[in-house]
Amino acid sequence: MVCDICGQSGAHVRRVSRSYGRGASLFVIENIPIVSCPNCGESYLTAETLHEIERIKLHRRAWAQERPVAVAAFA
Repeated sequence: MVCDICGQSGAHVRRVSRSYGRGASLFVIENIPIVSCPNCGESYLTAETLHEIERIKLHRRAWAQERPVAVAAFA
């Protein structure tokens, strides 16, 4: 895969989880594809991924599953 930032080959897709909102409105999306380049060190989301994230956030009440999650604070 060619990196959109530096133009060199070797970029790869990795999957991450991201949280959006705070407190009672906290929402987590899992398995988001992020393009990561070992040459320039940049990681970025494609336009298609950003559109899908916005679509998921818009319909989160219908699609999300509630799960208990442990939270720790960095001291």
